[in-house]
Amino acid sequence: MSNGPVRPIRVVLFGGAYLDPPAMRFALALERHPAIDLAGVLCQAPEGGWKFRLRERWKRRGPLALAVLLREGLGTVGRAMTRPRAALADRALARRLVPKLRTVPELHAPEVLELVRSWQPDLGAVYGAPILRSALFSIPVLGSFGIHHGRVPDYRGRKTTFWEIYNGERVAGVTIQRIDAGIDTGDVVKSGEVPIGSKGYGKVERETQDLGIRLFVEAILEAHAGRTRPSPQPPVRGRHYGQPKASDFLRLWLRVLGRRLGLRST
Repeated sequence: MSNGPVRPIRVVLFGGAYLDPPAMRFALALERHPAIDLAGVLCQAPEGGWKFRLRERWKRRGPLALAVLLREGLGTVGRAMTRPRAALADRALARRLVPKLRTVPELHAPEVLELVRSWQPDLGAVYGAPILRSALFSIPVLGSFGIHHGRVPDYRGRKTTFWEIYNGERVAGVTIQRIDAGIDTGDVVKSGEVPIGSKGYGKVERETQDLGIRLFVEAILEAHAGRTRPSPQPPVRGRHYGQPKASDFLRLWLRVLGRRLGLRST
């Protein structure tokens, strides 16, 4: 005897100061999926708007922010030209997200915690958010999952896809993990890898982002079906990486160029 249709899993998304393009693609994937009910999206920032985003990018990356913005702009234009219908559908879907998006000064403020409780989420999804405390990430019935672009425990911290390429690894990893009180220390829910080979950083980064979104959606659906099989991380903790400098990007670019020209790297 059928118990009727299973309701969609109710998800709250915790983002960064704003939804950058990868986080927006993930949000659109959640909004698009018929088995997922995106209850709300929370970002922590003192203000919103494009001026704040520009200031935030410059503060985090300095002159590299210009290159990142140019690459993102070219990517948007290229997608609109090569896949116009998909681009228009994404824009329409993004407009649907607007009422669900909240930018708050402090994610752990009492009124924000109460707001999240009122949404009655089944699962929290963390994509680019600041470090969350248990008071927030434990509100959803099933806890919260987060994405980390890097293989754990060897690569923890920020921009680990870059550092995997910089260190000469064969593959770049993606990890979906259960959020806990540590930094990139939670049980692994799903993981995957992207071959690096002779690819440039931009291509590897995009491939890890695409793989990560797919794995994250799969992890959410598995949690809804009660099929999550988390694996504890090894007790040995890898290095905690920080934001690469402009000189690090230049050094990596010269290495890649040297390999393509058949020169020996130093």
